[in-house]
Amino acid sequence: MRWKQYPRAVLLALLVVHVLAHIDRNMLLGFSPQITADLALSNAQYGLLTGAVWVLSFGAMALFMGSLADRFSRTKVMAAGILIWSVCTAASGAAQNFEQMVLARFFVASGEAALVPAAVSLLMDLFEPERRGTAAGVFFMGIPLGIGLAFVLAGTLGSIHGWRDTFMLLGVIGVVVALPLLVLKDRRDANDGSTPAADEATRGAPFLNQLRETLETLRANPQVVWTIVGFVLVHMVFAGLAFNQLWMVRERGFDASSIARQMGLLQIVFGVLGAAVGGMLSDRLAQRLPGGHAGFLVLLVALCGPLMIAFRFAPAGSLLFYIGMCAGFFLPLATYGPALALIQGRTPARMRATVTGVTMLAINIVAIAIGNAAAGAASDHLAALGSTHALTTVLLATDVLAISAALFFVLAARGPRLELSAGAVIAH
Repeated sequence: MRWKQYPRAVLLALLVVHVLAHIDRNMLLGFSPQITADLALSNAQYGLLTGAVWVLSFGAMALFMGSLADRFSRTKVMAAGILIWSVCTAASGAAQNFEQMVLARFFVASGEAALVPAAVSLLMDLFEPERRGTAAGVFFMGIPLGIGLAFVLAGTLGSIHGWRDTFMLLGVIGVVVALPLLVLKDRRDANDGSTPAADEATRGAPFLNQLRETLETLRANPQVVWTIVGFVLVHMVFAGLAFNQLWMVRERGFDASSIARQMGLLQIVFGVLGAAVGGMLSDRLAQRLPGGHAGFLVLLVALCGPLMIAFRFAPAGSLLFYIGMCAGFFLPLATYGPALALIQGRTPARMRATVTGVTMLAINIVAIAIGNAAAGAASDHLAALGSTHALTTVLLATDVLAISAALFFVLAARGPRLELSAGAVIAH
């Protein structure tokens, strides 16, 4: 268990795995023009592939894998997930039609569902309450880095070797990364001297009992529920992201390869900045702002929301256009540190991975499945009616929904500012 004595090294390793997960997940977006053309996909099919197909697997499995991570070895749960998603990423490269791609991506999502609940639970054990927002922020840098690198790879390596070979190469890399995790033992809170008996006491219950206890805990804590609702709505930005490249190519006149590279690089820079700034600043300001972490979340939306709306109306390629784009990359990632610090800090240690699974399920149902499917279907319908700005209209709606998260963060901010002390009491 000596590896738990190096929390920063563990955090860095988990970040690398998280980056790989989001590269594999978002290569479909990076190659959207090529894949939709090769497989003859409509906007609605593409929306289902990136949305409902993903959530049917990822959402449900995040809840189940979260309960497993609370009960058994988190490192082995993660290793199994990496192996599953990597093999199926390679299989995605061999898909010849919509149905085959659906099957491959369904199991990619099943594997990736194991990572976040187990990793977040582990990080909450390794870091003190006053540093959990920072730790979560660093871990969730994997989202912008993965999304950005997916677009960069699509615009560079993919243009040379094609999307199929790129998917297969990523699958091989994932299998190699998974193997070391299989040999790591995971005992709860071993970094602060707990015994095997204490380790057993912090483990979750069997799935149905664990789920019932988790829902009872959430019903008793409206501050956590409002935070989860707001956190879910912020992710409507990602529903828009699935169609952003198509919008820029079809309605704003950008070249597909060049805008893929630009989006990738800007997603990396401003997404990483968002995760880092959101995590570190929320830890520093939580005790000073009204509402603590929830108050910080309100401030984030208030600063970024107007710029995101301006992005849709600004002249293509203008300064305001790029500032608004970057605000959209910054905001959702900046919410991870403060939102999870609040949610996890007010959750018993034995159900932290399960609560994370519930949160991921909600995000994937509302923002990813419903959001992507509705955006694809609505844009197809508007285009059929003759609209020349169908995607602009739909993406503006997703932005407004994301900004509405501020209302729920305000409700959460009105609750007691106990997340840090409560987290310490509950965890230990």
